[in-house]
Amino acid sequence: MKRVVITGAGTVNALAQDVPQTLVALREGRSGIGPLEFRDVERLSIQIGAQVKGWQPEAHFERQKLGFLDRFAQFALVAARQAVAQSGLDLTGDLGDRAGVVLGTAGGGVGTWDDSYRAVYAEGKNRVHPFVVPKLMNNAAVSHVSIEFGLRGPAFSVATACASSNHAMGLGFQMVRSGAAPVMLVGGAEAMLCFGGVKAWEGLRVMSSDACRPFSANRNGMVQGEGAGVFVFEDYDHARARGAAILAEVAGFHMCSDAGDIVMPSVDGAARAIAGALKDAGLAPEAVGYINAHGTGTAANDKTESAAIHRVFGPAARQVHVSSTKAAHGHCIGGTGAVEVLACLLALNEGVIAPTLNHQEFDPECDLDVVPNTAREVRVDAVLSNAFAFGGLNAVLALKKV
Repeated sequence: MKRVVITGAGTVNALAQDVPQTLVALREGRSGIGPLEFRDVERLSIQIGAQVKGWQPEAHFERQKLGFLDRFAQFALVAARQAVAQSGLDLTGDLGDRAGVVLGTAGGGVGTWDDSYRAVYAEGKNRVHPFVVPKLMNNAAVSHVSIEFGLRGPAFSVATACASSNHAMGLGFQMVRSGAAPVMLVGGAEAMLCFGGVKAWEGLRVMSSDACRPFSANRNGMVQGEGAGVFVFEDYDHARARGAAILAEVAGFHMCSDAGDIVMPSVDGAARAIAGALKDAGLAPEAVGYINAHGTGTAANDKTESAAIHRVFGPAARQVHVSSTKAAHGHCIGGTGAVEVLACLLALNEGVIAPTLNHQEFDPECDLDVVPNTAREVRVDAVLSNAFAFGGLNAVLALKKV
């Protein structure tokens, strides 16, 4: 089995439109959540979100190409460009024949769906743009990334709701580790912040109208975000041979299903995913210094995740630093796990634990060190990143210093 390392990272999210500024925002405890700005927002009950403000597609893409790119694919492409640039890889020739890309998204081109339905039903138009289908399909981002970089190896998208990015990264990790590909671009992207996207989520009654407060006793729901995170996963020997800078090692991954309720989380499923990632990575619970929690800010998720951590970690549960960064960048649904890996890299490389913002009241059902409100400096050698999705689909990554 080959060792797998991260040699490039890119992002677009509500905190910043690149990695360095995102890490600064996480360190400083800033939040990208604020009033939503789009057509018909006044008709929504939920009018806050972590929206990518000041996004200028024309600065990144030619006008002709924009006709093919939904907002989620734009985010993914720009993040991929950043990741590849940082990696220093030349993806032409034989390497391009073997390298691939796998990205997660829950909704794909939701903005394109929304615009097209509006045109047909509300505005009475009899036709839509001829490229609506290639623009909205879930694999659009993967396809555009593979085209732009000439990646002719494995390429596909993963849709597992809020675990999509973690599944995508985990599958990419397994491909590189097995030798199926020397390099994989992995991560995820989402852009559901439009009238139809938010209106659909309102129906679930899991959204907060004022703030995301993970693990706080007065939490009252999640706040949706948007954005992308893309990483270069590379064979360790390949990276060393070319003198690449290594951001972290991907040490382990586990995925499992609750096979239970379609929306209610399971302590058993979450615990099995966490324990499986530790076993795959060869890590004892005591070796983990930080857990980036799924931590949505909903009543059910946060207490369930806390119980799962206690079940796996035992007495070490109260010693490990646990934070949810969703109060900063929002819940980016299918893209959220990828954005959250940035907080893991911050912990590993800079010794900074991004805080759980808006934590106001201790909840005995969330009896963990949730690093409330202020970043903390501490040496960390190994981390976990949790993702637990609707449908009972769980995916946990383990990263460590090289």
